[in-house]
Amino acid sequence: MVDNGRPRKQFGVVEVTGPSMAPTLSHGDQVLVRYGAAVRPGGVVVLRHPFQQDLLLIKRAVERRPGRSWWVLGDNPYNEAPGDSTVYGPVPDELVLATAVLRFRPRGGHQRSLRARLSWALSALRPLRADSSASSRLRAR
Repeated sequence: MVDNGRPRKQFGVVEVTGPSMAPTLSHGDQVLVRYGAAVRPGGVVVLRHPFQQDLLLIKRAVERRPGRSWWVLGDNPYNEAPGDSTVYGPVPDELVLATAVLRFRPRGGHQRSLRARLSWALSALRPLRADSSASSRLRAR
């Protein structure tokens, strides 16, 4: 891909801050994202906040709305700030930047035993695929 004569990166890593996507993503998780990838209902996406465009958010694309936009929600129903589509409405396609591909959970310093390290190793990497059941569950909220 080329953008203004320069190669455009296709993949990147973002860090999750805050609890809005718990339990799918936790504060401190690293997420591999693919820029320009097709968005599917139930997929986790990185987007620009519609009113504060210097603020990037990570949310679940719940459903496609008329007018080339997406209804996005966090997985955590008890989190409010900085909001989701219930606060700012559907998000235009041009504000959706990337689709999440893989989650990496950093190892906590408290995990010293072999059992704790093995448990972390088995759960640290998780693919993030579009989850239509999550999309249906969130749409019902």
